[in-house]
Amino acid sequence: MFEFLFKYSRATFERGELLFASAWPLWLLGLLIVAAVVAIGINLVRNRADFGWFRLAVIGLFQLGVVAVLLTMLWRPSLLTQTLRPQDNSIAVLVDTSASMGYGENEQSRLQQAVAALEGGPLPDLETEFQVELLGFSGELVSLPSLQEVPAPGDQTDIGEALLSVLRGSSAGALAAVVLVSDGADNSGRLDPARIAEIAGFGVPVHTLGVGREVLEEDIELENVVISSRSTPGSTVGAQVSIRHGRAGIAQLKVYDGDAILVTESIQLPDQAGVTTRLIDIEVGDAGIRDLRFAIDAVAGETNIFNNVQQRPMEVPERRRSVLYIEGEPRWEYKYVRRAIVDEDVPIRFVTLLRTTPNKFYRQGVSSGDELADGFPADESELFSYDALIIGSLEAAALSEEQRQMIYDFVSRRGGTLLMLGARRGLADGGWGATVVNDVLPVNLPADVGEPSFIRLPARAMLPDGEQSLITRFDADDAANRVIWDELPLLKDLQLIEEDDLKPGAEVLLEASLDGEVRPLLVRHRFGQGSAYVLAGSTWGWQMSLPHEDMKHETFWRQLLQALTTSPPEPVTLTTERVYYGDQVEVTLRADVRDSEYQPATTATVELAVDAPGAPTRNLLMDAVPGVPGRYELTLDADAAGIYRFEAEAGLDGEILGRSRVAVRREDGMAEHFQVQQNRVLLERLAEATGGRYFSLTNADEIPEAVQFSDAGIVERRLLELWNMPILFLMLLGLKAGEWLLRLVWGRL
Repeated sequence: MFEFLFKYSRATFERGELLFASAWPLWLLGLLIVAAVVAIGINLVRNRADFGWFRLAVIGLFQLGVVAVLLTMLWRPSLLTQTLRPQDNSIAVLVDTSASMGYGENEQSRLQQAVAALEGGPLPDLETEFQVELLGFSGELVSLPSLQEVPAPGDQTDIGEALLSVLRGSSAGALAAVVLVSDGADNSGRLDPARIAEIAGFGVPVHTLGVGREVLEEDIELENVVISSRSTPGSTVGAQVSIRHGRAGIAQLKVYDGDAILVTESIQLPDQAGVTTRLIDIEVGDAGIRDLRFAIDAVAGETNIFNNVQQRPMEVPERRRSVLYIEGEPRWEYKYVRRAIVDEDVPIRFVTLLRTTPNKFYRQGVSSGDELADGFPADESELFSYDALIIGSLEAAALSEEQRQMIYDFVSRRGGTLLMLGARRGLADGGWGATVVNDVLPVNLPADVGEPSFIRLPARAMLPDGEQSLITRFDADDAANRVIWDELPLLKDLQLIEEDDLKPGAEVLLEASLDGEVRPLLVRHRFGQGSAYVLAGSTWGWQMSLPHEDMKHETFWRQLLQALTTSPPEPVTLTTERVYYGDQVEVTLRADVRDSEYQPATTATVELAVDAPGAPTRNLLMDAVPGVPGRYELTLDADAAGIYRFEAEAGLDGEILGRSRVAVRREDGMAEHFQVQQNRVLLERLAEATGGRYFSLTNADEIPEAVQFSDAGIVERRLLELWNMPILFLMLLGLKAGEWLLRLVWGRL
């Protein structure tokens, strides 16, 4: 309708410059219109008969409109446009031929729908005006003889690399525009804002033709699983599971280790389409490499079941993690924390020191008579053998300056975790604010011990808004978890900490409400290579007030100790760089090695054992990375699909420093079956950034006109006459007909 009324399309007007082609000056047009106003006014006043002033004014406006339109037509209104010169420019039509384009509906794939839409009009129109280069891509760019001769579905979609390849090396003359036909399901992980900016920098508009539905109601997808790649034997780890769905229902999730089922859980999916995330507890079992498989049962009508499964390897090291807990006096907190850990089957060596008299400690959990025989370690290597340190009601003066420096080094250099508890002789009241340990903590303690900050008043522990920590989780459902915390018994005492005492970067995991005032209760932050926590209240009141069978106190401390002991690094830590999928897959392994003093081992020998699918185990030496002390690296080709197991062993001067294992899984083509709905947001962003437009299959016939106005190729300027637009003649007819009808109604023809 727009083009019928205005002679040209809306896009032509948007891209054109409006002007008057007549050589007559515009001031003359304005003067003639003013003269017409005067003449029409005089004529109407002289012949006004019985008309009132209002009716005269209305008729005058109709007559003036006719004169103004006619005068404007005489001045020849025109559009100055800049369009591509026919046959002097090339257009690249880039067709996504990846496996995700094989999905569709009504027995027609997305690729077939796109081909039909292109051949139904846009492609022939483009070929009459430009040199058209047909290209297909998935992982690599290939030339297409025709749209009927596309390659086999590829196992990757790399839109960014395909566009850059076209822009860098077009062979068909001046490249004026690119038409990208895709569902936008890029799984390369490289089409970030920086790469889009690089594409836009070529100045060639990219017009995108989106294919496929944006919401797949009949599909349920296990979009992602986030879980630690390492854990301790016999521990429980939390996996964050994200499920994409198009409608409400129940997702039946199962977690396997090989053929053994570890977890079965039903997850309620809400009405609205989107992503639902839940936390799942998994018992990791004995030491070894776990090959965890997360699977969701298919729902009725689902055709894509490949995206119902995710696999995650996990290393469970043989070495048990160790915690040292020191108390300066017998108290309820010590008793019930020990009971929570010892009575539970917790895979952590829990060693405690309880001062019974000056310079005399009661030891529990030690592995030999020599361990901690003189109380708190006086030797750095002995303290560094633990992964976490807990200090309760113990004044700073009970330790020497050297021992306090060792605590500082334990966190900053060793990478251990420190937890300090609120107590009568702890934190500020214990004089720790005047020591080097204060630098490690997530809160600033006063250097001078003034009024006691440890008070024996009841306070309520509560979750901060938006809290998602695994430490404070009693239930996988956030709302149910918050209710549990609201119903917990009160704390019996509290170390007063102000919000202003928190250091930058400190994270509050729990808060305490005292007389209506909210204060930090459990706080943590990173320091150096390790972490430090402060728990400002005593939790023994939970155990005393809850029923005997209630395990919330035990669960809290088990999860807290798990967090304290998981992050400290081993002397040898083996990690992997991301795995690149495609025809060639490379795995980059990095080993960070430290000596017995946890200093970077720059002259170590690091041997890597490689266990690849279908191949014998081989041993390779890793190379030191220049400029990064203690880091060693090796890059390998992963030629076959399956799980790759690696073990690094580091030695120095004939002594074994440590070992570390990691596993990586290669899965060819699986990424194409995830997030297969049309990613319209990405396609629109790409078009907008490059000066192009987004099109759907329903308006694909508008592509040739949009391409015509590209600024990138060889262009020509054209002047389009507007004086003969149908809308102008319709306006003339309407104005005269309106005046005639009014005169007829008013009885003054």
